[in-house]
Amino acid sequence: MAQQAEHVVTSLPEAVRAQVGAALAPVDAELARRYPGDPGSRQPVHTVYVPADALTADTPARWGAAALAALDEHAPDAEAFARVLGLGDDFAQPVHDRVRAKLAREPVEDLRIDFEDGYGDRGDAEEDEAAARAARLVLAARADGTGAPWTGIRMKCLEAPVRDRALRTLDVFLSGLLAGGGLPDGLVLTLPKVTYPEQVAAMAQVLDAFERVHGLPQGWLGFEIQIETSQSILAADGTAAVARMIHAAGGRATGLHYGTFDYSACLGVSAAHQSSDHPAADHAKAVMQVAAAGTGVRVSDGSTNVLPVGTRAQVHDAWRLHYGLTGRALARAYYQGWDMHPGHLPTRYAAVYAFYRQGLPAAAERLAAYAARATGGVLDEPATAKALSGYLLRGLDCGALDIAEVTARTGLDRAALTAYAAPRRADLTTSA
Repeated sequence: MAQQAEHVVTSLPEAVRAQVGAALAPVDAELARRYPGDPGSRQPVHTVYVPADALTADTPARWGAAALAALDEHAPDAEAFARVLGLGDDFAQPVHDRVRAKLAREPVEDLRIDFEDGYGDRGDAEEDEAAARAARLVLAARADGTGAPWTGIRMKCLEAPVRDRALRTLDVFLSGLLAGGGLPDGLVLTLPKVTYPEQVAAMAQVLDAFERVHGLPQGWLGFEIQIETSQSILAADGTAAVARMIHAAGGRATGLHYGTFDYSACLGVSAAHQSSDHPAADHAKAVMQVAAAGTGVRVSDGSTNVLPVGTRAQVHDAWRLHYGLTGRALARAYYQGWDMHPGHLPTRYAAVYAFYRQGLPAAAERLAAYAARATGGVLDEPATAKALSGYLLRGLDCGALDIAEVTARTGLDRAALTAYAAPRRADLTTSA
C-alpha cells in the first residue's frame, strides 16, 4: 500500500526565522572563532625534553639506540617484555615488533630543547651561544632527515626576573632559523610557568611583532602554554584562568602541557607523592581538558621522574610504573605526555600501541555498524562516531595500526575516517 503523503502545515512567519538568524549571527561567529574544533592533524604521542647544552645533531637517533639497548638488556624478546608489562599473548609479539621498529625508525616524535628548568642560568653569553647553536642543529637535522617531526624550544617564562632573557633566547633561536634557511615545518615553542592570561597575550604580541619584522604571514607562529601554577587553573576571582589563557593567545595557542612537579609543589604536595595520577593532577588536567575542548588546543600530560636505570628489577619496576601511567592517561584522553629519559621510550610506545591494538576490534565493529546504519548492542550517535574514527586515526598516525587492517574491519578508507572524525557542527546535535 502506498504511503499517504502528509499535509505539512507551518505557522511561523518567515520574518521570525530571519530575526532569530540575525540575533544569533554574532553567536555563530563567536562559536566559529573560539571553537573551531580539532585541527585533524597528527598529534605527537610524547614530547622529549633535552637541556640545550646536551643537544646534538643526532639526539633522536641516540635516544633510539639507547632505548633499543635497554630492551636488549632487560627484555630481549617479546615474551620477556610482555611479562614485565602484563601484555596478553595476543598482543605481545605485535606490540614488541612495532616498538622496536619505531625506536629504529622514529624514536622521538617531538623534541623540546630546554632553556628553562633543565638548563638554568648560564649567563647571557652562554645562552646566546646555545640558542644560536640550537637553531643551527635543528636546521641541519631537518636537512639530512634525522630530525624529529616536531622540534622547538622551551624558553624561560615571562615573569619579571627572567623576561628579557626569555625573549632574547626566543629571538636568537627564531632569527637563527630564518637566517639559516627558514622556519621548519613542525616548529614548536613552549611558554612555561604561565600564571596570568596577560602573559599569554604578551607572548602572542611578541610573535606578531616577529612576523611583521620578517614579513611572515600573521598567525604563522603558535605556542604551547605550560600549566605549572595553581593560579593558571583557578584565578583569584574564582574563574578558570586556563580558559581565558587559550583565548588570550588570539588563535596562536596549540597546546596545554601539564607540569607535574611544579604544579604539585605549588599545591604543597610532598615530593614522595608528586605524580601524574595524584588527585591534584587529575583535577588540573580535567579543567585543562574542558577549557580546551573544541578550541583546537590539545592537552598533554606531564612526566614521571622515576627513571628506568639500575638493576634489572629496578628497570622493570620503572617500566611498569611508566607503562601504567601512560595507559591511564590515554584512557582519560590525554594523548600526549613527556618523556625525560631514553629508557622511557619502550614503555611509551608499548602503552600507546597496546591501547590502540586492544581497542581496535570493538572500535572498528562499532564504527562499521554505524556507517552501515546497522543495529546492535550499542546505539551510537554522530558524536560517538566522531570519537571512534578519531581513535582509529590516532592509532594510524602513531604506527599502532595499519590502514589495511582498519579498512578491512570497517570498510572505510582514511578519507572516510577523516570525514567521520570532522563532522559539521549541526551533525553532532542529531542522533543517528
